[in-house]
Amino acid sequence: MNSEKKFDVLFQILSSEQQILQRADQKAFTLLSILGVYSVFFIIHYTKIPPTLLNSIIIFFYFAAVLTTIYFLVLVVSPRIRNIATVSEENKITSMPTFFAGIAKYKSHEEYAAKLGVILENEDTTYEVFTNNVYSISRINEFKNRYLKYGISSFVFAVTLEFILIVSLYINLLLQS
Repeated sequence: MNSEKKFDVLFQILSSEQQILQRADQKAFTLLSILGVYSVFFIIHYTKIPPTLLNSIIIFFYFAAVLTTIYFLVLVVSPRIRNIATVSEENKITSMPTFFAGIAKYKSHEEYAAKLGVILENEDTTYEVFTNNVYSISRINEFKNRYLKYGISSFVFAVTLEFILIVSLYINLLLQS
């Protein structure tokens, strides 16, 4: 396979991975918004809930599930990934000049341009840098998708607890009448 086709495939993979990143963020923000709506409704009607042992237990687990959901979804939006950078030893590239964190490490645009020029002179090094970027983004995607899955599960648990509380209130009203 010639180098142009290799780069085309690599950029296609990079584009796909970036779209996956964006979708994970959109899902996390959407779930946070929906959770906010459910929580506001819960807080508005909180004072109408009779203080029974069962209701107190459900409310405790509801708030724990809400906080857990928020924690997981914030991890999706702001992932904590470390030690992704480094490339080849022969070229001694210690930061990715094509990746945000790597770009930000350079003190000036001249220093950045010089390092990027060195990388772009050698086709193999350029390919290695971009494959490292694809790998880094895929690691971020893996992290985001794992915590998105946890967040969705926790969200479903929180909403289920809210519905159980509503049903218990309804049953309580039926028993009192």
